[in-house]
Amino acid sequence: MSKLNNGFYRTLIIALNFIAVNVFAQKESYIQSLNTKNHWVDSVYKSLSRRHKVAQLFFIRAHTNKGKMYEDSVARVIKDQQVGGLVFFQGGPGRQANLVNKYQKLAEVPLLISMDGEWGLGMRLDSTISYPYQMTLGAIQDNNLIYKMGQQVAYDFKRLGIQINFGPDMDVNNNPNNPVINYRSFGDNMYNVAKKGIAYFKGMQDAGLLTTAKHFPGHGDTNVDSHLDLPLLPYSRARLDSLEEYPFREAINEGISGVMIAHMNIPALDSTKHLPSTLSRPIVTGILKDSLRFKGLVVSDAMEMKGVTKYFPNGEADLKAFLAGNDIIELSENSDRAIKLIRRALRKNLISPEEFQTKVKKVLAAKYWAGLNSRQNISPVNLNADLNRPAAKELVQQLSDASVTLLKGNSAALKLNPFLKTAIVSIGVDAPTVFQQELAKSFPNCRLFLINKNTPAIEIRNILTWLKQYNQVIVGVHDTRLRPQSKLDYSSDVRLMIADLASRKNTVMSVFANAYTIAGLPGIEKSSALLVCYQMSPELQKSAAKVITGSLKPTGKLPVSVNVFFPTGTGIGLQ
Repeated sequence: MSKLNNGFYRTLIIALNFIAVNVFAQKESYIQSLNTKNHWVDSVYKSLSRRHKVAQLFFIRAHTNKGKMYEDSVARVIKDQQVGGLVFFQGGPGRQANLVNKYQKLAEVPLLISMDGEWGLGMRLDSTISYPYQMTLGAIQDNNLIYKMGQQVAYDFKRLGIQINFGPDMDVNNNPNNPVINYRSFGDNMYNVAKKGIAYFKGMQDAGLLTTAKHFPGHGDTNVDSHLDLPLLPYSRARLDSLEEYPFREAINEGISGVMIAHMNIPALDSTKHLPSTLSRPIVTGILKDSLRFKGLVVSDAMEMKGVTKYFPNGEADLKAFLAGNDIIELSENSDRAIKLIRRALRKNLISPEEFQTKVKKVLAAKYWAGLNSRQNISPVNLNADLNRPAAKELVQQLSDASVTLLKGNSAALKLNPFLKTAIVSIGVDAPTVFQQELAKSFPNCRLFLINKNTPAIEIRNILTWLKQYNQVIVGVHDTRLRPQSKLDYSSDVRLMIADLASRKNTVMSVFANAYTIAGLPGIEKSSALLVCYQMSPELQKSAAKVITGSLKPTGKLPVSVNVFFPTGTGIGLQ
């Protein structure tokens, strides 16, 4: 077949997939499907032994970057235990496609394949697209763009044989020092978080992907990482009802298919000492299922996390999560042990047969809704091209353009003369940046300067003296770390340099880092113009360059409160 024909058929396949997406949007939702009698679900349920029914509630960890021994160990668990699903982590798309095909053949009931993909497949897999972080999306004013992102993410997931995304994150991040949520949240305004989260999950669900709002009842105001210890949420029931739970209530009202429970100790909701919310029946069943009337999949956060195993070791956490009301028990430390403990609890009638049946049938109904009753092998043909299609890349740039936020300045401050002697400075990096390279195209009389995050004081003084020769200075502040934290890891000398540059006339600053980092850069608010771009992606660096050169009007609004100068909602629109 010729290259031309190859390209034609690939385009046709993608077009047909998006037609399928639109058709899917007209079908009933997963939540609606639970009200319909389902012969496939009933027949599969009847065919399973009690042990295999319990096993349907367990989702185990899978990787494609840990070698054949690890892959074979997962295969043995699938074959021996017949678990309900897998949660894939780091690896590559081609390897994952092959493994999913292999693992599905070992399952008597098709596996529900899941992944934490808050910003798409790129959160876990190499050679795939990363969409902007949720804090970046929080700045966008057009929620339809976020809906479109949900559709593109769903296409990626389904192309790789994944049926459920453990996202979006619907925590209200009202603690700048939160070590685990932070940039993963849409921000600190509960209304904005709810609207953005709903747009995102509806895009995914309308395209046929199951979704999960997390981490109920709200992990945004903690200063402890629940992967490492049990966070305490010391607030009143009234505060939790009115603030933390708000986005989850709205998501439930809009038909979200799943909710993930956080590992947090919340005395106002359950006074049991050291009890994580995941293991609390008053929280999981009493509030989420009974008060909020959530009928969809209730998913535990990872049961291997220290926040839950610290006080409930040796499988006790798994059993308590089951009894509390969770439908899916994710990443048990030992699923075989946990299945035995739950079977013993069922023999003792610790929960009703009806409640157990409902749990299992919900998982089976999710499999049916996602099309696993007629499962197809994942085709490796054109996989990389399909997952890196131009339409998705264009959307990433659109989302980036729409998020750039002007915190200070006006048209005059941004109207730089392209012919004047211009210094383009990138701070926190070791090599020229996309930001510099893009700007250099528009400023022919420019010189690029690089400042490492630990550049010695004497060298900084020399550069500052040198920069006095320039008529205008454009500065990029970059966080090169994999995850954009609340504080930059710059030396005090480099921070002082930023303040010095900001105090000079004709200095335009762009921050390619977590918005909270601005609070740790006193003096930066004196810049002639200040842009916040939230993360150091190539697309956002291009977006900032477009704003500075006048080809893009900034429309973003700050989704979190940084300090007294820049509260939530700050964002200057230019005419």
